[in-house]
Amino acid sequence: MPAPGARRPGGRTAKVRRAVLDATQEALAASGFHALNMDRVAAAAGVGKTTVYRRWGSPAALVADLLDDMAEQSLPAADTGDLAGDLRANAALVLETLTDPRMGPVFRAVIAAAACDEECARALGGFYRTRLAEWAPVAVRAMARGELPPGTDPLELLRAVSAPLYYRFAVTHEEPTPADAERAVTATLAAAAAGAFVPDAP
Repeated sequence: MPAPGARRPGGRTAKVRRAVLDATQEALAASGFHALNMDRVAAAAGVGKTTVYRRWGSPAALVADLLDDMAEQSLPAADTGDLAGDLRANAALVLETLTDPRMGPVFRAVIAAAACDEECARALGGFYRTRLAEWAPVAVRAMARGELPPGTDPLELLRAVSAPLYYRFAVTHEEPTPADAERAVTATLAAAAAGAFVPDAP
C-alpha cells in the first residue's frame, strides 16, 4: 500500500482502488469492521478476489487505505475571519460527520478497528494528524490577530474542540448535538484565552 501522501497511480489501477474503497466504506457503514469480508468487498466492487487479496491482503489494510483516502479527500479548513467562527466551523464539521447516517457508522467502525489492529491504529492516527495540520493555520491566523496568546499550540486547541464530541460518540455512545458543539467551542475559547494551550505556561 502506498505511503500517505505518495503519488497515486492513475488509469485502471486508480479505478480499481476507488471501487474497492467505496465498497469497503459501504460494508463498514452497513456491518462494521468485524464483519468486513474481503470476498464480499471484491464482489461489490466488481473486482477479482485475487486483485483485492494481492493489493490489500487483509481487512485491516483495506481500512488503513480507506483512511488515507479520506484524509486526501477531506474538505479544506475554514477561514471565517475570526477564531470563534473558525472553531465553530470545525465543530460543525465534526458534528456533521459523526451524525451522518453513513459516515457516523464508518467512523465507529474504523475506531473499533483501530482498537484491535495496530495497522488501523496507525492509519487512524495519520488521518487525524493530517486533519489537524490542515486546520492548524486557524490558530496561526488567530495569534496574528491577537485573538490567542502567543505560543498557543494549534493542535491542542483543535483537539479541545473535537474531543468532547468524540467522547460522546465513541465512549458514552450518545449522539452529539449542536448544543454540545457550541459548548465545546465556548470552553475551548475560554481555556485558550487563559493560556491553557501554551506549552509550559504558568
